[in-house]
Amino acid sequence: MKKTKLSLSIFFLAGILLVTLSAASATVLLHPEIVSAKDAYLPMPSFQENPVDFTYAAEMSVNSVVHVKTKYKVTYSQGYGGFTDQLFEFFFGVPQNPRQYEELEQPGSSGSGVVLSHDGYIVTNNHVIDKASSIEVTLNDKRTFIAEVVGTDPSTDIALLKIEAENLNPLPFGDSDNLKIGEWVLAVGNPFNLTSTVTAGIVSAKARNINILSADLKIESFIQTDAAVNPGNSGGALVNIKGELVGINTAIASQTGSFTGYSFAIPVSIVSKVVTDLKEFGVVQRAVLGVQMRDIDAVFAKENKLSTLEGIYVSDVIDNGAAKIAGIKEGDIVTAIEDVKVKSMAEMQEQVGRFRPGDHIKVTVLRNGKEVEFQVELRNRLGNTGIVKAINLNLLGAKFQPISNSTKYKFGINGGLEVVSVEKNGRFAKAGVQKGYIIIKANKLSINSEEDLAEAYQQVKYDKDEERVLLLTGAYPNGQVVYYAVDLNE
Repeated sequence: MKKTKLSLSIFFLAGILLVTLSAASATVLLHPEIVSAKDAYLPMPSFQENPVDFTYAAEMSVNSVVHVKTKYKVTYSQGYGGFTDQLFEFFFGVPQNPRQYEELEQPGSSGSGVVLSHDGYIVTNNHVIDKASSIEVTLNDKRTFIAEVVGTDPSTDIALLKIEAENLNPLPFGDSDNLKIGEWVLAVGNPFNLTSTVTAGIVSAKARNINILSADLKIESFIQTDAAVNPGNSGGALVNIKGELVGINTAIASQTGSFTGYSFAIPVSIVSKVVTDLKEFGVVQRAVLGVQMRDIDAVFAKENKLSTLEGIYVSDVIDNGAAKIAGIKEGDIVTAIEDVKVKSMAEMQEQVGRFRPGDHIKVTVLRNGKEVEFQVELRNRLGNTGIVKAINLNLLGAKFQPISNSTKYKFGINGGLEVVSVEKNGRFAKAGVQKGYIIIKANKLSINSEEDLAEAYQQVKYDKDEERVLLLTGAYPNGQVVYYAVDLNE
């Protein structure tokens, strides 16, 4: 009996243990997604009892964001009609009673800006003030000032303004590098002329390239958020919950022209470099590696038998460029800049864009499956390490504007700069350049903007060993290709 009771007890206990283990197993099988915090890939954050408070960040930023309004000069004319004046004059000569022109100023675009210093430096988007004849800045306290343009950078869509004011409220810079996806941010600006508007959202993505900039050497590495941004927010502040500036709101993804879910901001890491250069030199000191590159996708990796999808593939190395001199070769995969991992062209452009020509940086590449490090001395677009100076194109005796999309389509070109007027006895006039001429290249440099022309101008203006001549390649609206040599000697 004792043995029987003992056996029954053991059987009973074993049964309980089996049921317990079965239940535990069933729990795991039914809920495989449930894991303990210690087994998670990322450490669980300590959640606060109180919800996120945006009031401090809003109070910090509204007095640092300004309203930017512009005016533009428009030319009205009376006289002969028919085709455009330029074509009329080309085929029939200048008429006896030419058009009479009158230049009037009319309201232009409206946007936002962010105060950077107590003494009146303000950053905004270049597209907000581009081609403006006058710029008016209204502070949050309703004071109004006329702003001067210190410098612009179409490559990043940034412009630096200056107003004559004191004791302003600059917004402190935050760290856009450490901004995390899912982090709360505020967008502050003046949408639809509604001043001091604050909206909230989270960081949806980083290093976004949305192909909205057309300038050469463009840098697109936007912070994507779902904070509501509309026309008028351009140039305004993207701030974290500490009230620090982490970006400049620039664009929205929309088919209607109004906010439909996503907005994009220039990271403050880029903004800081650009405004510092504009303030110090009047023009951005753009450093280049001297390579042609492309992102790596699964198809490209398979076709080229690559062992990784991360990094940027070097498809070509420019002769006498910084990369080639350092030893980087075609087929290398750039994986890091200054030990910062880069997985896309946008990320690499953002990292390189922080440096100036002449700076030395460490570039890590993957070559034949092994990581190799190179010390690269960056160069400017002209192929040297010198400081690029701001050039006053008025010295050429002409005025310019980028060509329209229809003109690009007509000539089958990606860009160009149209000569909209030529002054008598100016350098362009002496060379024979006429109004309407479209500059496609200057000294073998592709020309898409006045900044490009300024670079080509400087290339010969300050070169003591070469004849100071600006060689232009271009065409007139009738399709005639014409070359000019503009003498830049004093």
